[in-house]
Amino acid sequence: METVENKYITVAYKLYAIENDTKDFTEEATAEHPFQFISGLGLTLDTFENQVKDLNAGDKFDFTIACADAYGEYDEEHVIDLPKHIFEVDGKFDNKRVVAGNLIPLITSEGQQVNGVVVEVKEDIVVMDMNHPLAGCDLNFVGEVVENRPATNEELAEVARMMSGGGCCCGCDDCGDGCGSHGHGCEGGCH
Repeated sequence: METVENKYITVAYKLYAIENDTKDFTEEATAEHPFQFISGLGLTLDTFENQVKDLNAGDKFDFTIACADAYGEYDEEHVIDLPKHIFEVDGKFDNKRVVAGNLIPLITSEGQQVNGVVVEVKEDIVVMDMNHPLAGCDLNFVGEVVENRPATNEELAEVARMMSGGGCCCGCDDCGDGCGSHGHGCEGGCH
């Protein structure tokens, strides 16, 4: 069996979403606040990881990941009606956060956190879009590798702690500043 070397990789990039031949700037990870992850752990898109894992610090990249290899096609069946009472806090509907357009974290019956976007608030239900915000888009990443080196045992231990529910991704202290702030959860690093 082949041993996989876990690498600590940081990249600065601009991400463009391509849908119906229209290319829109989506997000940026700067060299001062790069996207960071450890390879071989399934913490980011495999297709993204495969494009950058063998590059060296300073190497530039420009590649596109097809929709099917990223977040899949947009699926109308992932737009669902949820009972309004599940959005109550202390017995009152959370009308400050649960408004059309807001990203809301939800917990599945299996305890997994997922994000959904509020489409509409009706009298007894909240219509939620559970598609990934980039579903239906090809993803064009243009950037540069900031760092690529073997991961330390401490970094691997930190990721194991994070994956077991003990903290944030890759040692960031404030998830509100990184993980999930781009509407798609912790992709394996702080943005």
